[in-house]
Amino acid sequence: MKKSLYILLICLPLFTCEEVVDLNLKTAEPRLVIDASLNWVKDTDGRNQYIKLSLTAPYYSDNVPPANGASITITDNKNNTFEFNEEGNTGVYTNLNFVPEINGIYNLTITYNNEVYLATETLKPIVPIESVEQKNDGGFSGEDTEIKAYYTDPINIKNYYLFEFTNTNSNILSLEVYDDEFTDGNRIFAFYSDDTLNLGDELFIRNHGISQQYFEFMSILLAQSGNNSGAPFQTQPATIRGNCINQTNPDHYPLGYFRASEVAVFKYTIE
Repeated sequence: MKKSLYILLICLPLFTCEEVVDLNLKTAEPRLVIDASLNWVKDTDGRNQYIKLSLTAPYYSDNVPPANGASITITDNKNNTFEFNEEGNTGVYTNLNFVPEINGIYNLTITYNNEVYLATETLKPIVPIESVEQKNDGGFSGEDTEIKAYYTDPINIKNYYLFEFTNTNSNILSLEVYDDEFTDGNRIFAFYSDDTLNLGDELFIRNHGISQQYFEFMSILLAQSGNNSGAPFQTQPATIRGNCINQTNPDHYPLGYFRASEVAVFKYTIE
């Protein structure tokens, strides 16, 4: 695929000219993208779960093609098997009878285009979000709304956390990961800052218990997707591989991750 990037160059002190830079981008063979996050929200039965499969697309494509016609099962350590069935041609596969268990081990099997993908994850527990504090004059400008979501880390247990902050007014999602290396057993907080929050806006805060492997995966992913990433001439990020393995053809590895979490939810109204 060929695209053109226009760059303004200084040719003379008082004049400018345009030079066309042709970017010849190779189109690689599509890879399977696996979005398999089992979320057991506290105080629910956790029976409704879904897995989304899609395919990688060319860089300038506006469409994300779904991966249709896959066979998906999850088996637990008690030999219970849960089948996920596709809804139409959406690439979204659902199961309405899933049985979640804290610290239960789950094995994911996906068969797509005659290739078999496997992954294993443990469903990690989570502590509740106890309270939320708000500060309205935060940030360098003094105009940011700062939020602290407090929770108490269990003592003498290695814990890893994925926090989601969703501004329902703008529908913007912010992700953060934490560990308890220096805060074991303490009451601590996750931090969120936003200069677009307004009085009365609803903020949904979700805290997921995650494995160490997923914590490391997300730490790299978030670092690569930061504010300084994506400049046209900087070194491009490396491909981050998750825990899903192509057993049939290891070189044709998928993207994405299989995660299993208990989830604590807190709805907060901006004051």
